[in-house]
This record gives sequence, C-alpha cells and structure tokens, in this order.
Amino acid sequence: MTTPAEPATRRARRAAQAKPSRAGRDLPAAIAVGLVLLAVVLLGLLLFPLAFVITVAVFGGIGCWEVARAFGVADIDVPLVPLAVGAVAMPFAAYYGGPEALGFALTASLLLAALWTLIDGGRDLARTIMSSVGILLWVPLLMSFAVLLFGLENGPFMVATMLLLTVANDTFGYLVGVFLGKHPMAPKISPKKSWEGFAGSVVGASIVAIAAAVLLLDLQWWMGIPLAVATVAAATAGDLSESMVKRELQIKDMSNLLPGHGGVMDRLDSIVFAAPAAYTMAVLLGPLSA
Repeated sequence: MTTPAEPATRRARRAAQAKPSRAGRDLPAAIAVGLVLLAVVLLGLLLFPLAFVITVAVFGGIGCWEVARAFGVADIDVPLVPLAVGAVAMPFAAYYGGPEALGFALTASLLLAALWTLIDGGRDLARTIMSSVGILLWVPLLMSFAVLLFGLENGPFMVATMLLLTVANDTFGYLVGVFLGKHPMAPKISPKKSWEGFAGSVVGASIVAIAAAVLLLDLQWWMGIPLAVATVAAATAGDLSESMVKRELQIKDMSNLLPGHGGVMDRLDSIVFAAPAAYTMAVLLGPLSA
C-alpha cells in the first residue's frame, strides 16, 4: 500500500506500471527491437547481399509460423513443413533466378503443401489446403518481391527507398490521423485508420520519394510521386488485410515474439504488400528514366 512517506521514485514507478503508455506498447522495447531489425536489414543491403536474402527467408518462415499458429484459433491445422520449405525456396529462387525461378518455386511449394496435406490425412482437408495456399501467397511470395527489387539496378537503394516509404506511410498517417482524422476508411476492420491519415501518408511519402528519386535513385523528381502513391496504397491494403484477419480470428497480435511490437507479421504487414508494388513501379519507371 502506498503511504505519504513512501519515496517519490517508488510511487512514480508504481504509477508507470499501473498506467500503460498511450501507444499501448512497451515503447523502449519497441524502439530497441526496431533498431536491431533496421541494423540487420542495412547490413545485408550494403555489405553482404546474401545476408539480406537470408533475412527475408527467416522473417518469411517466422511469418508463416505466426499465421499458421493464428489459424489454429479457428481449428485449422496448417502443416508447417511445406510453409518452411516455401519460405526458404522462394526468396533464394528470386535471388538466383529472377521472376521465372520464383514462379517455379511458388508452384512447387503449393504442390508440396497440397500433397503433404492429402498424404497426412485428417479432417477439413480443403480448408487446410486453401489455408496453406493463402499463407504461401501472402507471406513468402510477396516478401520475395523485395529480393526481386534488390536484384534491379540500384537495387539496394530501391529496397531502402521502399522501407523509407513504408515508414513515412506509418508516421505521417499516424500524425495526421491523430490530429485531423474524422472519416474512417474501414470502420469495421480498423476504426482508427482515417481518410485524412491516408492523405497525410500520401503527402509525406511523396516528399520522401521525391528526395529519394533525386538523391538515391538517379530518377527524375516527378517519378517519386507515383512510386509514393503506389507504395502507400499497397502498404495501407496490407495493414488493413492483416487487421481483417486478426479481427476475424479475434486476436490482438499474431504473436509476442518482438517486445513492444507484437509479432513479426505485425511489423511486416505493410512491407509485404509494399514490396511487389515498389517492384512493379521500378520496372515501369525504369525505361522512362533512360
């Protein structure tokens, strides 16, 4: 019990423990985890390319495990071995063989998942196979587009720009949404996400993209605008998609692996969708920059 004679520092510590942060997260831990993840990605991008591919494969594997674990709440037992094989095979295929090899790796992973489920037997085979297909398409396939992006001209800077744009999407969208947000985008899925916040994301990301186009990518300045719009739209769709899945499963986070962040997929939801959008825009804008 707190008494008047109790030291002020102890009372402050108890108050901090009793009252959660406005962000609803352990902010010091969230910052620490974010810095560690950023350091790992930058190490691969700038110094050791294979480390970047390994990082994508590891995160893809963990993401597959988290989603399969979440599906267990709905009594869907998704086999993990085919997911793990696909999470490793697809990014390495994209790195060594490009889009065609990625397509072959995806096809092989889907066939393995279907055969594994049929041979293993059990109940609800159709739901299990479709869930496996959905996870493979959602996580390792879309994440492998970051590896394809990495393989283009100025690939490391393209990946860095994509990551900067997803950060700008979250940051400007949050700031504008907090102060000006009045019209929800999808109130049944994510009540706090507003159209005003989306507009803030587009404007903020466009500023970042214009600077990146000129300073990092050697593109004309205006090319940053469609790159920003496409990335923000895709990142927002990724965020809403994961929110929809969690709402359907009635869970808060995919896991608690990252202190202050939730699960890996809770951090990758925007990036997973932004990667193929950024790759597509890079391919389309490439000839225009010549």
